[in-house]
Amino acid sequence: MSDFFQNGIVTTLHDLGGRSEASLAAAVAEQAQRLPLTLVLPCLHAELRGPALEPFVRQLATIPWLNEIVIGLDRADTAGFREALALFSQLPQPHHLIWNDGPRVTALIKDLGHQQLAPAERGKGHNIWLCLGLVQALGRAEVVALHDCDVVSFTPRMLARLVYPLLHPDSGFVFAKAYYPRISAGVMYGRVSRLFVTPLLRALRRCLPPSRYLEFLDSFRYPLAGECAMRWSAARRLHLPSDWGMEIGVLTEMFRDHSTRQLCQVDIAEAYDHKHQPFPPETDHEADQEPDHGVGGSGLGRMGRDIALGLFRGLAAQGQVLDLALVRSLATAYQRIVLDLLDSYAADAALNGLRLDRGEETRAVSFFAACLLEAGRSFVQEDQLSRLTPTWDEVSQRRPEVLSRLAAAVAADRADHAGA
Repeated sequence: MSDFFQNGIVTTLHDLGGRSEASLAAAVAEQAQRLPLTLVLPCLHAELRGPALEPFVRQLATIPWLNEIVIGLDRADTAGFREALALFSQLPQPHHLIWNDGPRVTALIKDLGHQQLAPAERGKGHNIWLCLGLVQALGRAEVVALHDCDVVSFTPRMLARLVYPLLHPDSGFVFAKAYYPRISAGVMYGRVSRLFVTPLLRALRRCLPPSRYLEFLDSFRYPLAGECAMRWSAARRLHLPSDWGMEIGVLTEMFRDHSTRQLCQVDIAEAYDHKHQPFPPETDHEADQEPDHGVGGSGLGRMGRDIALGLFRGLAAQGQVLDLALVRSLATAYQRIVLDLLDSYAADAALNGLRLDRGEETRAVSFFAACLLEAGRSFVQEDQLSRLTPTWDEVSQRRPEVLSRLAAAVAADRADHAGA
């Protein structure tokens, strides 16, 4: 059970423990008849054989109020696509699997790329962008939820809590962001949020003039959560970054398009366990997407770099000018703020009987500080502004046949390989 304190400029919806899972599920099921719900799942081929995905799919199969499920599969060959089709076939809900690396979808993306109507690079944002295109092509969603596939501790209650604010007829919310503690096997995780994003936002607020945009981002308890839900009217207008800055990019888009009164964050779980990036990174599914240019070329390093670049792009869109002097001041302020936070996290972990390696935490701070400096210099010295994907409304206006072509490609891939 959490507190009921409201902080920042977005509404926080807490888990106060007063409602049964059955009552919540019944309310969501009733409202989902009025506002059909589509679940979007960005998935990596490597996750098919991990410990999380099969139990996750079994849990999804028990949810009667899901109208449709769209899965985007990255980094899969023919055998991997067939493996994914078999795994997701246990879902009783209508579901569609996009083979992002298949020849049909690849040809479609290449065609759109010639007109700059597709993401310039691969990544989670690219995957979700394709999924949203299929959602638009199918035309049946009023609410869409995004959820990661590597969650070991998933239960239907988590998804019900996430979507409920958008389904409740009197709420007025168009977007809900999940938050939760990253705890696994007695260890406090969530290092990228705890040790990089939160102190970086506070350093930016210290170094820059008052900014409602920064106040907005700093209002979120877990800004990097991959789980969120939104009205389809909002989702179809998203300009998504295609890299690791996607979560910050989604928040930036919501801030651009909506009043903060229409945005909320929801406590969905007492503990949330999913894949943890190795530190220092050894291997990562995103690491081969670009050459290793210093710390930002590795898996966790690229994540930090992309997140920082996403923040800088968001600030530039608000009219903020950034230069190298500001980057140096920012890096210094970041290190001072995060070192103070280390004491807070250590005390929190000790009280709750959680393990926290102070040496690893300190090493992580140095690593993220290097990411920040590299991202800042890259942003100031290079062109970092042209990485947002077009919305599907824009794509369909210029190429009205593309949505039906995408849907046909997904259907043909399934027909060719299901049961093979």
